[in-house]
Amino acid sequence: MKKLFTNYNFDFAKNERKLIASFCKQALKQLDEKQHFGEVKAFNSIIEKLNTQTESVKLTKDEKIRLANNLKQNIEYIEKQMDKSWFIKKWLMKSLYKQYSGLYENHFKG
Repeated sequence: MKKLFTNYNFDFAKNERKLIASFCKQALKQLDEKQHFGEVKAFNSIIEKLNTQTESVKLTKDEKIRLANNLKQNIEYIEKQMDKSWFIKKWLMKSLYKQYSGLYENHFKG
């Protein structure tokens, strides 16, 4: 049975807040403001909400979907890079992969 109402309130830990903020800032650097207006607006809004020092962060449906999709794509990209790379690069990327996948599994999957 489909849920009627979805809760978009998230209680992120301090490290998760920093990770999401840096992820959004990096995504903003890579996106062109004219072509990807929706993503730019969503990521700017997410950064503003994370910078407020409230316990829970309330995202809109659009922000949650865009963040979850970009996190998932980034996890898949890191997996491919780890498969192709040698030991040292794989070792360096493993911690980032664990952080992103843990964040996605705990908050956005489902």
